[in-house]
Amino acid sequence: SSGINAEYGGARLCGAKIAVFKHNDVADLERVIRKNIVMGQERTRRPWRKILIVVEGLYSMEGTMCDLPAIVALKKKYKAYLYVDEAHSIGAMGETGRGVSEHFNVDTRDIDILMGTFSKSFGASGGYISGDKKTIDHLRRESHAHSYAAPMSPPVARQIIASMTSIMHTDDGKRRLRQLAANTRYFRTELRKRGYIIYGDSHSPVIPMILFTLANICAFAKECLNRGLASVIVAFPATTMLGARARFCISASHTREHLDRVLDILEELDPIIGLKLSKNRKTSAFLDFWKHLIYKQ
Repeated sequence: SSGINAEYGGARLCGAKIAVFKHNDVADLERVIRKNIVMGQERTRRPWRKILIVVEGLYSMEGTMCDLPAIVALKKKYKAYLYVDEAHSIGAMGETGRGVSEHFNVDTRDIDILMGTFSKSFGASGGYISGDKKTIDHLRRESHAHSYAAPMSPPVARQIIASMTSIMHTDDGKRRLRQLAANTRYFRTELRKRGYIIYGDSHSPVIPMILFTLANICAFAKECLNRGLASVIVAFPATTMLGARARFCISASHTREHLDRVLDILEELDPIIGLKLSKNRKTSAFLDFWKHLIYKQ
């Protein structure tokens, strides 16, 4: 995801060795940690001073949540440090919108660094890093981004505080979180039932729908726009070559009518583009047409 790519660049700038594990695979993460502990540093074979595990709470391209309880257990087992990017989960997951740590009921004291953005759930700009006092003091002294950044404007700060207060401490905020969860369940259920291939966890408001090819995403975006629907499409190199997808981000402000309208547009586009590619589909006008043509010839 884009967040991990940014953190990957930051790790390279500080001179750290980077070891990648399979997406959301805790067993592979343990394999990578064990291998690096055994092998040590490349030239000297001395033990590593620190091991930092970096994950996203909610992966923006896959719609999957990290297995946070298992990762915390692994971190404790090997005395590593844990960095969780909550950009897409803060304000959207958990009973009071505190992200995947609240969703999984994980103590935030077990997470060494929590990072998030104010540009999504909070409707503002900027972001935050949280950790113990020693870590934050070090960042304030040494971080190039902090030293040369402009301060946050008072209206933006006020917007963030108001949004946090509303989400976490008011009945309206709790209602919005429940509505977001209900919208997510409904839209995911309908997409699967109709035969579209979607990724992600059932609780994730980020819903990628697989389109596979570059030709499909260009046609999809154009036809959606012609019908008054703005779409977010993603393709190589942000995905694999055949992993092109449309990404739906569900909001508490969406009504059932909004979601049904999107589903109706997808039904209109299936005979044109061929969107229902799941083995569980009941029917697909696009595939039925080609089967008929082949058998006729």
